[in-house]
Amino acid sequence: MGTKWFTPNKEISKTLYTTAGLVVFILFLAVWSILSYGGLVNPVFLPTPTAVLATAADLLIHGDLLSNIGISFTRVLAGFLAAAIIGIPLGILMGSLKIMEGAFEPIIGFIRYMPASAFIPLLILWIGLGEPEKMSVIFLGTFFQLTLMIMDVTKNVQNELIEVSYTLGAKKFQVYTKVILPASLPGIVDTLRITFGWAWTYLVVAEIVGASSGLGYMIMQASRFLQPDKIIVGIITIGILGLLTDMIFKGIYRASFSWMRKDGF
Repeated sequence: MGTKWFTPNKEISKTLYTTAGLVVFILFLAVWSILSYGGLVNPVFLPTPTAVLATAADLLIHGDLLSNIGISFTRVLAGFLAAAIIGIPLGILMGSLKIMEGAFEPIIGFIRYMPASAFIPLLILWIGLGEPEKMSVIFLGTFFQLTLMIMDVTKNVQNELIEVSYTLGAKKFQVYTKVILPASLPGIVDTLRITFGWAWTYLVVAEIVGASSGLGYMIMQASRFLQPDKIIVGIITIGILGLLTDMIFKGIYRASFSWMRKDGF
C-alpha cells in the first residue's frame, strides 16, 4: 500500500492528502517547540509558540493588527488588480498574435528579471511616498510574470479549434470571445492564483520605505526593537492571508472548471 504513495502521478485519497499536510505541520511545530522551550535557541532569536500566540492575541485585541491587515490587503489587491487588468488582455494578445509577441515579449522578458525593490528609488522620485508608490511595487513584482504566463496559457489553445471556428464563419473578434478566451480561462484563473501569492511576497518590500502602517511596516518596526514574536506574528499573518486568497482561487477553479479536475476532490 505504501509503495503507491511514491508512485509518480498516482492518485491518493483526500484523507491521505490532508493527513500528509497535517503531519508536516505538526513536525514543524514540534521542532520549533523543542528549540524554543528547550532553550536551545535564545528567545531573542526564536520565541516560543506560546509567546507568539500571546503577542498575536494582544495585537488583535489591543493593538492595530486588524487595521494593518486591512491596509496591507488594500495595497496588495490594488497593485495586483492593476497588473491583472493590463496583463491578461496583453498576455492573450501576445499568445495569439505573433506581431504582439515579437513587440512585447523581449522587453517584458528583460524587465521581469529586474528586482522590484530596485525600482523603489525611482518610484519615490516619480510618484512620491504615498500609496501609489507602494501599489506600484506590487504591480511591478507581478505584472511581467503574469503577462508571460498568460501568454503561454493562450499559446496552448489548440489551433484546430481556431481553424474550425473560422470554417464555421466566426469573425476575428468572435474567435477571441468564443474560442480563445473560454479555452484559456482555466489556465488564466490558475495563473492569477499563483501570481496573487507572489503579490503577497512583495508586500514587505512595498512597505519598507515611507510607510507608517501595514503588516510590512509592523515587521520592520519590530525588527528595530528586537521583537521577534511580533515579527513572527506579522509573517504568519501574511502567510494566512496568502493561503486564504489561494483557497478562494482554488474554490473558484473547482466551481467553474470541475471538468478539468482529475483527482475527484
